[in-house]
Amino acid sequence: MMENALKEMKSGKFVLLHDSETREDEIDMIIAAEFVGPSEIVTMRQHGGGLICVALHPTIARNIGLPYITEVYDVASFKFDILAATRPHDIPYDERSAFSLSVNHRKTFTGITDVDRALTIRELGRIGMKALNGSAVEEFGKNFRSPGHVPLLRAADGLLNERKGHTELSVVLAKLAGVTPVVAICEMLDAQTNRALSKKRAEKYAEEHGLILLNGTEIISKFQGV
Repeated sequence: MMENALKEMKSGKFVLLHDSETREDEIDMIIAAEFVGPSEIVTMRQHGGGLICVALHPTIARNIGLPYITEVYDVASFKFDILAATRPHDIPYDERSAFSLSVNHRKTFTGITDVDRALTIRELGRIGMKALNGSAVEEFGKNFRSPGHVPLLRAADGLLNERKGHTELSVVLAKLAGVTPVVAICEMLDAQTNRALSKKRAEKYAEEHGLILLNGTEIISKFQGV
């Protein structure tokens, strides 16, 4: 299953990724950012239904200068009490959030359309490739504005040694597949139960659409500090 998932990632196809029964117990649709076009945005919002985000490898996040949004809140809370009051210290499945800034590419209009979000995500993949090899803060600022309609997720510095969320799992899978570890991810929701899509229903969806459904444990077993 793992080898097939790596081939799908490398060829620009979706992979369905389950974290674990003991964590969120959710399925995310994931795809390397460099392959995202408007039709992929349509698929994520119609067949996934969750928040369309972009996960970034920690090396890329550091070279772009991306903070965790909670770090921004820590600084700004001295002026805005509400930021301290709403601190996410009680997440039931994890110690902290992976959320960073939200962005739009500067060539977008509103930023929310399929065309606009595809452009933003694809360009995040492009700049991510450069940021793997050095600082890209200035170029990032020239190309993106914040806030925007694409939330960024910063993978933990220790990756799966530190955190085992979809953010870390997806960028590790991308690295193993040999593509830029900037990955669009979207939770799969269930309109019938109004909850996360069950693994059983995700297996049926994967079979009907010719997709790979991968368990996070398979990625963890292959992880060696990528």
